[in-house]
Amino acid sequence: MQTTTVDKATRDLVRQAEKSLADQFDFVDETALHNQRKVLDAFRNHKVTEEHFAEHTGYGIDDAGREALDSVFAEVFAAAGAAVRMQVVSGTHALALCLYGCLKPGDRLVSITGAPYDTLQQVIGIAGDGRGSLKELGVTYAEVDLDPVLLNVSGYHASGIDAQVAAAKVLEFQKLLEAPTRLVTIQKSCGYSFDRRTLSNDEIGKMIALVRAKNPDVLVMVDNCYGEFVEATEPTSHGADIIAGSLIKNPGGGLAISGGYIAGREDLIESALFRLTAPGIGGHQGVSFNQNRLLFQGLFLAPSVVASAVKGAMLSALVFSDLGMEVKPAPTERRFDIIQAIRFGDRRKLVNFCRAIQYFSPVNAHVSPEPAEMPGYEDQVVMAGGTFVEGSTIELSADGPLREPYAAFLQGGLTYLHIKCMLEGAITRSRSGELPFV
Repeated sequence: MQTTTVDKATRDLVRQAEKSLADQFDFVDETALHNQRKVLDAFRNHKVTEEHFAEHTGYGIDDAGREALDSVFAEVFAAAGAAVRMQVVSGTHALALCLYGCLKPGDRLVSITGAPYDTLQQVIGIAGDGRGSLKELGVTYAEVDLDPVLLNVSGYHASGIDAQVAAAKVLEFQKLLEAPTRLVTIQKSCGYSFDRRTLSNDEIGKMIALVRAKNPDVLVMVDNCYGEFVEATEPTSHGADIIAGSLIKNPGGGLAISGGYIAGREDLIESALFRLTAPGIGGHQGVSFNQNRLLFQGLFLAPSVVASAVKGAMLSALVFSDLGMEVKPAPTERRFDIIQAIRFGDRRKLVNFCRAIQYFSPVNAHVSPEPAEMPGYEDQVVMAGGTFVEGSTIELSADGPLREPYAAFLQGGLTYLHIKCMLEGAITRSRSGELPFV
């Protein structure tokens, strides 16, 4: 039988980092408490009962549990409506439903946070062979990166920005809001970019205000993946027309086995659901495969689980920073998603890190991750994900594309103790030379 041993130097390193983050951890806990109250209020206000957990079959017409869950999500996300569906296979799928529901041939889609996440690029048609993409349907696309230009035009100080470059980018942004632009998309999280900064919901609100000032008729969609419950508000509180995400990320609390959600304007949600099912059916049908109880319970646990993941990310950032590695965000920086990027600068170190993470997973700990092609990604990806739910990124996982700067994106953790165990064990294995990455 194998047992984990941790050398004293590593244990001291982790514990010292933990002590120095005490004030930041208190802030995370206060945010979680606020969000827990919000969820609890929504459950009470919509009279959640055991009847809402009952199984439905066939079409799922008049599923009271599904309708109650939609209403609870809507209140929690401060939205007019919401749709929580097991038929949605991923966050990318949820976002695609929004895009296909909101856009028609001849419209233009504009990303104002630069290139979107890898998998969404194939939906748009700027990567892959274009089959089934928005481009194939006659939707055009353009992008501009307002960050950090946003900070410059919103009265904030943004160091290192050339005023002429900033002004030119703002003019480009304003021009792109003219016809035929129908929808603007904003990506909250950093995605697979080490240089990209995750946006706060306050910053997203300022971006939306800039859009509204130029063209109030343009719709705004926010990719909210990895950001739910990290802050006290959601993008829908800051003017977003529609947001979307995955249930096997933050809002599923580690209990959802699949699914996604959409929240925002009711008419836009209906249009998205027409794409999920069919026009005329929309959200009136679609069973939850006897998963309602887990979806309710996962949402109830989500604020606490997300807080554990955020604290684990901060601890990881400080420990790896103390070991001389470049990390983003910085250890004490405010968090707006659950992702911690760690730069290795070396292919083998990145792979070894993911293998070390896998070793300290509860599922498939004996498996050694290998870089491989992944659907929706242009580069090979190495992925450590010994999770109870396949691909769940609210559970502790790490992955990264095999390209410069060979950064790992660490996220999730159902419990803070699991993340701490992983850190101590993985660093010990690295220092022993078994799987060197530091």
